[in-house]
Amino acid sequence: MHPMLNIAVKAARRAGNLIHRASDNIDHLTVTKKSQADYVSEVDRAAERTIIETLLEAYPSHAILAEESGAQGQSEYVWIIDPLDGTTNFLHGFPQYAVSIALQHNGVLSQAVIYDPTKNDLFTASRGRGAFLNDKRLRVSKRKEMIDSLIGTGFPYTRFEHMDAYMDIFKDVMQNSAGLRRPGSAALDLAYTAAGRFDGFFETGLKPWDIAAGCLLITEAGGIVSDLAGNQNYLASGHVCAGNPHIHEQLLKIIAPHLTDGLKG
Repeated sequence: MHPMLNIAVKAARRAGNLIHRASDNIDHLTVTKKSQADYVSEVDRAAERTIIETLLEAYPSHAILAEESGAQGQSEYVWIIDPLDGTTNFLHGFPQYAVSIALQHNGVLSQAVIYDPTKNDLFTASRGRGAFLNDKRLRVSKRKEMIDSLIGTGFPYTRFEHMDAYMDIFKDVMQNSAGLRRPGSAALDLAYTAAGRFDGFFETGLKPWDIAAGCLLITEAGGIVSDLAGNQNYLASGHVCAGNPHIHEQLLKIIAPHLTDGLKG
C-alpha cells in the first residue's frame, strides 16, 4: 500500500471508530442545521478534526479541503475530506454513511479511501494500482444493457434549481433500467459502482468532498466518470455520471435531452 494511502486509511479508521461509538448515542448529540435538510453534528466535527490531525501529523506541509472547516494551507498535495457522508442517515440511525478521504496531487486524484464503519468495509484506490475492498480487487460490473442495470442516484435536497430537469432524467432512467436506488451517501454510491453493486450512478449538485475518493475508485476499477455532458468537469460542477463503460455511455444518452445550461458543465 502506498504510504500516503496508509495514512489516509489510519485517519479514516480513527474517524470511523469515533462515528461508530457515537451511533449508540444519537439522541444526545448536538446537531445544527446548516441549511434546509443539511445538518452537521458534533460527530462530523470531531471526526473531521481526527482526520486532519492524523494527516497533518504525517504530512504537516499538505493542504486540506474539508467539508466542515473548509480550505487550509497551500501545497501541491491537497487532502479532500468528508468526515461523515450521509449525516442525515446517521442522525436517523439509518446505517448507510461513510468517511471519505482523497488526495489530489497537482490537481490529479491520486489516493482514495471510503470507509463504512457499520459494515467495516474499507474501499481504497491508488492511481495506477487498482481499487480494492478489504484487500479484494474491485471491478465495475459487466452488464451491457441499461434495461438490466441497477442505477444509483441522489435526490436534490438543498439546491432545487435543477429539480425539474433532474425529475425528467429520473423518470427516463426509471423506465429504462432494472431499478433506481437512493441510499443517501454519494461516497458509498460511487464505491458501490466501483464494486459492481451499481452498474451506473448520476447526481447533480455534489461537492468535491462527496465525490473525490469515489471517482478515483471507479476509474481504478475500470469504470468511467464524467459530468452529465460527458466532460471531465465533475469535481468543479458537482454534476456526475459514472458507471461501467457500457452503462455510462447509455446513461449519458438518456440524460442528454434534459441538460439545461446549468447542468452542462
